[in-house]
Amino acid sequence: MSVLFVNVMLALTWGFLTGSLTSDTLVEGFIIGYLVLWLASPLYGPTTYFRKFRQAVSFILFFLQELVIATFRVARVVIDPNLNICPAIIAVPLDVKTDLQITLLANLVTLTPGTLTLDISDDRRIMYVHAMHVEDVEQYRQEIKQGFERRIGELFGDRESASHYSKSGDGFHADTPD
Repeated sequence: MSVLFVNVMLALTWGFLTGSLTSDTLVEGFIIGYLVLWLASPLYGPTTYFRKFRQAVSFILFFLQELVIATFRVARVVIDPNLNICPAIIAVPLDVKTDLQITLLANLVTLTPGTLTLDISDDRRIMYVHAMHVEDVEQYRQEIKQGFERRIGELFGDRESASHYSKSGDGFHADTPD
């Protein structure tokens, strides 16, 4: 039985025991269930659930941080239209491989204010992104690759992609067209 399933069942049990099935109560139950399962983890053997859960929470917090930063950048441009902006379409080479990973990356880039995923190449190796303001193309690629793409690779257990980021200092393929 999956540890996640047991955690959800513990959250539901908590909700029934308290007599309230509100979202707050279920979140409390999930946290309490997580702690109980973590304390009991030596009893049922090794699992990646706790590491993956922490990675997922870290990923969500990272996205929210990027969302807030990008929102302030766009708001600054709206408030002061005299700012020199430098829009660009950038080819970002992809190390994530699966459709789910590519789709998640493209959607996260699009959800971030000031950026838009335009297309994915037919061979699924390059993502084309329009950015509202890019001072340095290579730095922008690095931000996507070391930010969203690295975390997606880690979250979905793509060790090849995750190790690529930690080994290579540049984080992108130098032969990718601009």
